[in-house]
Amino acid sequence: MGVQIPERIDVQGEPVDLHEFVFEIKRRETVPAGERERVEAAKKNLRRERLARRQRIEAGEVSYEEGERIAESVLGIDRALNALQSLGPTDLESEASENDAADTKRWMSFLKQVLGQDAASRRGRGRS
Repeated sequence: MGVQIPERIDVQGEPVDLHEFVFEIKRRETVPAGERERVEAAKKNLRRERLARRQRIEAGEVSYEEGERIAESVLGIDRALNALQSLGPTDLESEASENDAADTKRWMSFLKQVLGQDAASRRGRGRS
């Protein structure tokens, strides 16, 4: 079945109900503006915790059994990060703004093309 997202882990010394948090966020179609910072902070803290746990294993500071337990938790953190990364657009306003900017860019390109062709055709008429 694969590695599961841990129910609860300590991240940066704070207990986190990781499984509940991930599924609470994924249940929504988009992440509301008020939750966006919380999700980004959680991802950042999860990355830090994953790195710290990997470094503990690499440094050989733990027994074999503890290393296996930590490695499994690292895989669970990876699974949680993947779930949070796969969320769709988190900000409809930003997406709309980006679409407006792309429309404006296309319109300006069109105007330059049309006006450039128009200016070239006027130059051509002036010489006749």
